[in-house]
Amino acid sequence: MTSTPVRIDIDDGVATLTLDEPESRNALSGPVVAALLDFVEKANADASLRCIVLTGAGKGFCSGGNLREMRDGTHPMFQGAPHAMQEAYRNHIQRIPRAFHALDVPVIAAVNGAAIGAGCDLACMADIRLASPSARFAESFLRVGLISGDGGAWFLPRVVGPARAMEMALTCAELDAETALAWGMVSRIVPAETLLAEAQAQARHIAAFPALSARLNKRLIRKSLGMDLDQSLEMAAAFQAIVQHSEDQKEAVAALLDRRNPNYRGT
Repeated sequence: MTSTPVRIDIDDGVATLTLDEPESRNALSGPVVAALLDFVEKANADASLRCIVLTGAGKGFCSGGNLREMRDGTHPMFQGAPHAMQEAYRNHIQRIPRAFHALDVPVIAAVNGAAIGAGCDLACMADIRLASPSARFAESFLRVGLISGDGGAWFLPRVVGPARAMEMALTCAELDAETALAWGMVSRIVPAETLLAEAQAQARHIAAFPALSARLNKRLIRKSLGMDLDQSLEMAAAFQAIVQHSEDQKEAVAALLDRRNPNYRGT
């Protein structure tokens, strides 16, 4: 059977994406990045998709950039003139933060082990993060002489705040799961043996709500981070008008008044 760098399982509107190169602790190799992008960049167009769970195979979530590709210069990001490398970053690894930021489908990261460098940043691109007790987080780019060039400089401060993001970036300090919980990087610590099941259960809970409302609610919160209050309220008014013309919103109100379970149709 042919292996794939990202395993995709879809069940009743919930997609589980598993980075599946455990021998490298799921480093972001060229094939892994390509497989992630192939799914995420198309996800908004799939109306049946209601929530995504992102995790890693084996003992690690994602170990960040592929060190062998860096050492051997086997990827355009690590070879050629500076302007060529800059263009390679734009067209490769930096497509991941852009794709996740544009993604309206809610994303839950089930962080099952080390999330290092770009792996830490990938976890921060999710909307909700659950962690096993063995989870570790580090913004460790300085250890390999690099900077947070894959979106971490934008996502990490929005997750833990500017001061703590700066501390992580400049010290390369590793956060254990308890510290990550205290810093707000993760919502809960879950036993390793039930982590994926709990993330999928939360995904199913989210998927049970009207899909359009969930997508627009996520988009509103994400966009509001770069807006003033008036701009946020204007967008909220526009989105509210959209969802109130949906059949699912009418069904939600009717079900509450009738004291019954709703029957959403995705319209």
